[in-house]
Amino acid sequence: MIIAVPVDDQSAPNTVCVSFGRAPYFLIYDIASAANRMVHNSGASGQGGAGIKAAQTVVDGKVEAVLTPRCGENAAEVLRAAGIKMYKTSGDSINENIEAFKKGELQPLQDIHPGLHGQGE
Repeated sequence: MIIAVPVDDQSAPNTVCVSFGRAPYFLIYDIASAANRMVHNSGASGQGGAGIKAAQTVVDGKVEAVLTPRCGENAAEVLRAAGIKMYKTSGDSINENIEAFKKGELQPLQDIHPGLHGQGE
């Protein structure tokens, strides 16, 4: 299974970014092989539609699940349409969240916020 986690910094990806749509990067992690790669989120600095662009980046990465603390409704709609499941992170450690996901300890993300529509996500 391939998962994505929003991160603030590609050089030291050790904490989860608090925003899905405005995350500068996504860590794409393959659970089967433990391989990972960083993907730039080109929508993060745009005027509007950041969540939709971020979600499309994740979809294009063949991701099956997203681990994130929050997500806007437009991004969530794109992810759902692609069959990507969303899980609520616990704390900000990427490694701890990946391990918790592997053990089935993360809960599905239920709190989808309306987003700021044109002012960030």
